[in-house]
Amino acid sequence: TASVIVPVFNSANHLPDLLAALSNQTQPPQEVLLVDDGSTDDTVTVAKKLSQELAGLNVRVLEQDHRGPGAARNLGADHAEGEILLFTDSDCLPSEVWVEKMLEPFARDGSVIGVQGAYLSNQTAAMARFGQIEIEDRYRRMKKTPYIDFIGTYAAGYRKEVFFENGKFDDRFPIASGEDADLSFRLASKNLRMVFQPDAVVYHRHPDSLFRYLKVKFWRAYWRNLLYRRHSSRMFKDSYTPQALKFQTLLGLLFPLSFLGYFVVPMWYLAPIILVVLILLFSLPFTLWVMRRDLLLGLATPLILFLRTFAFAAGAARGLLKGLWLNEDYL
Repeated sequence: TASVIVPVFNSANHLPDLLAALSNQTQPPQEVLLVDDGSTDDTVTVAKKLSQELAGLNVRVLEQDHRGPGAARNLGADHAEGEILLFTDSDCLPSEVWVEKMLEPFARDGSVIGVQGAYLSNQTAAMARFGQIEIEDRYRRMKKTPYIDFIGTYAAGYRKEVFFENGKFDDRFPIASGEDADLSFRLASKNLRMVFQPDAVVYHRHPDSLFRYLKVKFWRAYWRNLLYRRHSSRMFKDSYTPQALKFQTLLGLLFPLSFLGYFVVPMWYLAPIILVVLILLFSLPFTLWVMRRDLLLGLATPLILFLRTFAFAAGAARGLLKGLWLNEDYL
């Protein structure tokens, strides 16, 4: 049996479509728990109204003060009755086979404790298409390994017993900023088996402008400081993050420092040029892959990745300067 848990915050506009999708599953969940995280709009009112109107879908609405999505998911898990906990987000639309496909790996292999589903997008905006291709490249890597070490909560499943035994989500992450990766890494460190299920699809809206895309990357890099402080070995390799991206971020961090050497060694002016060339070279394999799928988007990819490098570098630098590696509140 499965409980679907969805943290919601000012999500009134998303709830009708979300619950309609969950009520149309080939394998209905035992229950759906909507956990309101202190919304300031009419999310709770809409949720309670829909829970009464949708016949055949057992919807429960829980409420808490604004403490972040990790705490909201934990509250939902505390009240869940299903043996399998399935998580998605309020702005996602599960395909009609989502629950069925998420449960298949658990039924097939009793040693599997976690399942990762997949994003899809029907958006036509160039940056949204780029975001989808970017994540599909990561899925391509995940398909090559029998077990993964990263599960994102947009389409996540855990055995409830294991979820509680391993401390649930750390609710000290104040926003959706790495609490899912933190739990995944804790589970992987114990050699617990998690798998990728590409057929368990949720539809999602990616950032549709370059500015929004780069803003998301900035904050992800910011909170990665805390994540890598806790799981330093994952800084070098995990099943989700491309190695090229990590090298590019490092080069982006070195770029402003490269100008300082000019005051000591005049020929040092070549250092920034070399760093830019290296950043572009690390972009080449992904650029070629994008071009095979979308030629025009592929032509823009080197510039997008170049800007992404510095968005990641700026976020990482801010996290370092803010003391995320030292703050005792985040252990």
